[in-house]
Amino acid sequence: MLQFIQSGLFSVQRRSLSTQDNCMCAPEKIPCCPHHPLFPQDAFGRHRFMLTHIRKSGKRLLSPDAWKIRLIFWAGAVLVGLVASGFAISTVYAEDGFHQLLVYGDWIPFILCPLGLVLVSWLTRKIFPGSQGSGIPQSIAALQLTEHTSRTVLLSFRIAFGKILLTLVGLFSGASIGREGPTVHIGAAIMFSLGRFAKFPHHYMDRGLILAGGAAGIAAAFNTPLAGIIFAVEEMGRSFEERTSGVLLTGVFIAGITAVAIQGNYTYFGSTSAGLETSTILVPILVCGIVGGLLGGLFSTVLIQGSRRLAPLVGRRPVIVAIVCGLGIACVGFLSGNTAYGTGYLEASAIITGTSTVPDSYPFMKMLATAFSYLSGIPGGIFAPSLATGAGVGAEIASWMPSLPVSAIIILGMVGYFTGVVQTPITAFVIVMEMTDNHDLLLPLMATALVAYATSRLVCPEPIYRELAKQFLPPPVEKKIPDV
Repeated sequence: MLQFIQSGLFSVQRRSLSTQDNCMCAPEKIPCCPHHPLFPQDAFGRHRFMLTHIRKSGKRLLSPDAWKIRLIFWAGAVLVGLVASGFAISTVYAEDGFHQLLVYGDWIPFILCPLGLVLVSWLTRKIFPGSQGSGIPQSIAALQLTEHTSRTVLLSFRIAFGKILLTLVGLFSGASIGREGPTVHIGAAIMFSLGRFAKFPHHYMDRGLILAGGAAGIAAAFNTPLAGIIFAVEEMGRSFEERTSGVLLTGVFIAGITAVAIQGNYTYFGSTSAGLETSTILVPILVCGIVGGLLGGLFSTVLIQGSRRLAPLVGRRPVIVAIVCGLGIACVGFLSGNTAYGTGYLEASAIITGTSTVPDSYPFMKMLATAFSYLSGIPGGIFAPSLATGAGVGAEIASWMPSLPVSAIIILGMVGYFTGVVQTPITAFVIVMEMTDNHDLLLPLMATALVAYATSRLVCPEPIYRELAKQFLPPPVEKKIPDV
């Protein structure tokens, strides 16, 4: 009997290496799952192990430290929702302020755009370094870094505050930028910084907090919770870990609920029930996918190559670069009839609903204005401007197919161009579907996104955010080959 008890209490059997590889807790000192190589193999040992595991789980559930971590995390998700909502409301006022100034004359942007970009560029370099650009590349770079201290250079409360302030100043100056990319950066910075102050275990929580913050930012910015989760997995977390899933879902849910409580349960571009007959979907899918993918891929290539080539000049002559880009935005805005400024939200909504009066050249003017804005080095995203450009591309394609529903072609053009720019096809069709509340076009949107993704890769082999993230990473260490 004694031998049986001893065998039940202490007998363990090591498993093969292949089984150990499947274990989720192999590095830990004690077994915590059946795949662990030291997990008891007999019934009595397993029963004792389960009782011990339940007791420890109960202690962790009631632990004051565990509840402190949960409360701080939940408060962080609420804070992301509050900040994202306040940021969204503020951008409307910033854009309205710029358009009210246009009443005094079309010459206003030729003064306001250069001066505004010079101010934002100076503040970015001197006061808020690390806040430039979209912010998604910084979040991706922070995920790829292995040291906690290195991540603090890219994610902090100071950078989050600077991102909000400078994006608003850029919009008031007429820059063609969006708030959605910066909201991802802001969400990741808030969650990561709260984790630092709460002293979360860095090796375990850093990646989960950054992913959750970024996803919560997308969900709160667009009121698209599903797209937020998918974007975090597809773009930000290509090496997504199972243990971060609960953190990610919780952050998105709380931030999304907070944003809806403040802004209401809205759809970004309203609701549309436009659809296509099965017998007519092939041609629109191919045309919107190929045209949108090519234009989006070319736009991404311009931003990637332009950022690389202008980086030394921006470091030496930031004022000159800001003035030239500001004048470029003003010229493009003037030629577009003052439609290429700002996020493009109003123009895109009007195009979808058929009430727009934008010129036929609008998509190309919007591309140029967005390129000038981004290459100037100021904070600001390309999500909203790309969706507006895509709507213009779709409207142009719709004129080639007068027998088909215009709004359906516009939505396909939007997802085609947006996929071509960001090269995240799943995120693209989900985010457009959620923003237009249109589920009838699900399959055409999926197919268009896949065609656009394949086409975009022909002209831009690497995704734009992955390429732009490299400038925030340390240069790779070259391995020296020893002489034989």
